[in-house]
Amino acid sequence: VQLQASGGGSVQPGNSLRLSCVASGRIFSRYVVAWFRQAPGKEREFVAATGRNGAGTYYSDSVKGRFTITTDTAKNTVYLQMNSLKPEDTAVYYCAAGPVIITSIRTVSGYHYWGQGTQVTVSS
Repeated sequence: VQLQASGGGSVQPGNSLRLSCVASGRIFSRYVVAWFRQAPGKEREFVAATGRNGAGTYYSDSVKGRFTITTDTAKNTVYLQMNSLKPEDTAVYYCAAGPVIITSIRTVSGYHYWGQGTQVTVSS
């Protein structure tokens, strides 16, 4: 499985971005798909995930209500719509996939496949 993330950029606070992650094959029936992010000097942290076949969505408390994860199975693509962006959302965003159990959905180690990352910068 190969994952290709895109859509990052530089925006002002309050604006929106949509990240995309295209998978090399049909992964949504096999794996949990997630977005993580890593800011300079910090550990990689969970942002959002969607269960197998879109069964459920999960968000970190810091993005709940502002970010939305969706999938397009026909395009083998997972999206992260990010609204009301804040400076603290600045990070490199990674998409990931793996045979994760729901209780470990926020854990980095459960994901076997990672995209290359896309930079999101929120600054005035």
